[in-house]
Amino acid sequence: MNSNLLFDFTVNKENNTIRVKREFAAELPLVWQAWTDAEILDQWWAPKPWRAETKSMEFTEGGRWHYAMVGPEGDKQWCIFDYDSIQAEKEYAGSDAFADENAIADNTKPRVYWRNRFSTEGEGTLVDIVLSFESMDDLEKLMEMGFKEGFTMGLGNLDQLLPTLKK
Repeated sequence: MNSNLLFDFTVNKENNTIRVKREFAAELPLVWQAWTDAEILDQWWAPKPWRAETKSMEFTEGGRWHYAMVGPEGDKQWCIFDYDSIQAEKEYAGSDAFADENAIADNTKPRVYWRNRFSTEGEGTLVDIVLSFESMDDLEKLMEMGFKEGFTMGLGNLDQLLPTLKK
């Protein structure tokens, strides 16, 4: 990661939120595409040595991304992301949940509401992410599962991938 790029990870226990601000050295249309195109998401979303594998994705309001985090031994942790709102190249929001291979949510694990905002920042792009949880317990469970470390690694993967996507 370019050390000059903004990276801020803040946990707000009073509001049951996590806010991540992350700057990327790429133009907004390319960063937006990297966050909204299944083929590109599969290349960076999971922390190594894991990888992401999309089963289906409909990036529309009311659509769903159904994907698995695939471990080095081939084990799969399925997830779903339901898109509530989309404003092209500005923001999208929706809820994320652990699920099974048939896209049935696992209600024993935390569900997270994401709002991702994209803006031009100098010659790069800032992604401002707010994750909201129903309870402090849900936030703490996700943190205990290694969310900060895993998400940070995934964002680092995107840093490395973006220059290869530029044509």
